[in-house]
Amino acid sequence: MPTIAVDKARLFEALGQDYTTEDFDDLCFDFGIELDEDTSLSRRPIVNGKQEPAQLKIEIPANRYDMLCFEGISLMLNIFRGKRTSPDYRLVAPPKGELQIINVSKETARIRPYVAGAVLRNIKFTKESYDSFIALQDKLHQNLARQRSLVAIGTHDLDTVEGPFTYEALPPEEINFVPLNQSRSMTAAEMMGFYQGDRHLSRYLPIIRDSPVYPVIFDSSRTVCSMPPIINGNHSKITLNTRNIFVDMTATDPTKLEICLNVLVSMFSQHLEEPFTVEPVKIVSPHNHQSRETPDLTPRETQAEVSYINKCCGLLLTPSDICSLLKRMSYTASPSRASPDLIDVQVPPTRADVLHQADIMEDVAIAYGFNKLPRSFPSESGTIAQPLMINKLSDIVRLEAAMAGWSEVMPLILCSHDENFAWLNRKDDGTTAVRLANPKTVEYQVVRTSLLPGLLKTIRENKHHSVPMKVFEVSDVAFKDMALERKSRNERHFAAAWYGKSSGFEIVHGLMDRIMLMLKSAFVTGEEGLQAKGAGEAAYWIEELDDPTFFHGHAAAIHVRIEGKEQIVGVFGILHPTVLEKFELR
Repeated sequence: MPTIAVDKARLFEALGQDYTTEDFDDLCFDFGIELDEDTSLSRRPIVNGKQEPAQLKIEIPANRYDMLCFEGISLMLNIFRGKRTSPDYRLVAPPKGELQIINVSKETARIRPYVAGAVLRNIKFTKESYDSFIALQDKLHQNLARQRSLVAIGTHDLDTVEGPFTYEALPPEEINFVPLNQSRSMTAAEMMGFYQGDRHLSRYLPIIRDSPVYPVIFDSSRTVCSMPPIINGNHSKITLNTRNIFVDMTATDPTKLEICLNVLVSMFSQHLEEPFTVEPVKIVSPHNHQSRETPDLTPRETQAEVSYINKCCGLLLTPSDICSLLKRMSYTASPSRASPDLIDVQVPPTRADVLHQADIMEDVAIAYGFNKLPRSFPSESGTIAQPLMINKLSDIVRLEAAMAGWSEVMPLILCSHDENFAWLNRKDDGTTAVRLANPKTVEYQVVRTSLLPGLLKTIRENKHHSVPMKVFEVSDVAFKDMALERKSRNERHFAAAWYGKSSGFEIVHGLMDRIMLMLKSAFVTGEEGLQAKGAGEAAYWIEELDDPTFFHGHAAAIHVRIEGKEQIVGVFGILHPTVLEKFELR
């Protein structure tokens, strides 16, 4: 979890109350955050002849991006304590009536295709709020933006540039400007070498270094505002005296882009002359259908079930009680007219982490007080879990195989392409295996479609042990499935391998019979005078199979008939000599 250091005296002033360390620790716990350290209890360094002010280091949950700065922490704690109401974030028109515009070139699709912007007008910075503004950008870059690979934030003094702005992608030799805090102009290619040794910026250079084009934002006079995700231009540098801020953000992920923009402008809109107002920016990007006005600060509307919240928390709260608790967590809520079991909830634009009514239920529990929740587990609850049927069946199969004297193994789910196909005498048709786009080693190229490679590799690495070896695995394999949204599906498989001085065909056959018997499937025999009991309900039989993975004439397919429907559920046999040779088992 990220840790945010805030000035102790300044925070207590914003809260309107002084706390002992123990009392503030209790407040943090009640709200669901954690006080990591109070530096007033230890020796603090001397800086420029003065002792460093006491700080509170607070651990923030990874999902609460709105609390990665002093402004967010103080605002949320004041709302939680009932000292103020949840802010009403509003979009306002600019003084002259015309929105700032960012025109997007279609070439940006080659490098960072998405862009958004906003204007914070008539802001009043102090040194503390200015430092917090810079620190929040760094925190968003490190966490949500994944070291600027997903989102890069640029902030500019709007009074030093003039719109409309253009977002383009140009060859590095065509980009020339004075980077932030520098005195001479450089090309983008020169900057790659100049910042190679920079401890802070060098980590971001690989994001665009090998691209034939670099992203760049110009104002109307072709003055460079920024070259995301590396650095801003020195011309539009913000200072303590900056009154109007132009925010630009570029991204490879549109969802993260909107979250970062909403958090940044919402938190620092409280420093404006008209608090909690933001001036939108018009994005003109017809080539990828991203033309719009940003940010969108409209609260998201959703619903939550009263019965679900009460079951999970073990409470008997009325809809009005739940709405009152949610207001302490910065929601706007009211009982629904559609049903007495529903409440209508408006999620603020800063709470992108609220995805399900379970998140709303958690905030109700926080506002009610974790220490006040019933300590005895309720007889009826919405949180009692039970095993999935597939997992329950897997455990039964594991137990039966282990009781038959076989040892379970758990190899990796990734393997090489050859191990999954060529070494098993199988051909890849391109529509079966899920391949990794950027495998780090040749051993991890595909997600296995069979458990067999893992079993054979396990035996290979344990050949020095005495034989026979009997191993099995119950685990998932994956297949491409273009009909599904995620384009793949998992299947739970069971496999067993016997390795010894003889073929072991009858031993594997015996394990299969035991597993099928445990699953209450009767064996169907073709011998005259023999009839399997119960064969009419669930039955199985084996038929000879010609599979290149196995020795010719020594393999069989397992057929099952359940409720009149017949299907092949598996195969077994003696492995082909070339397969054994590939896995070094001959």
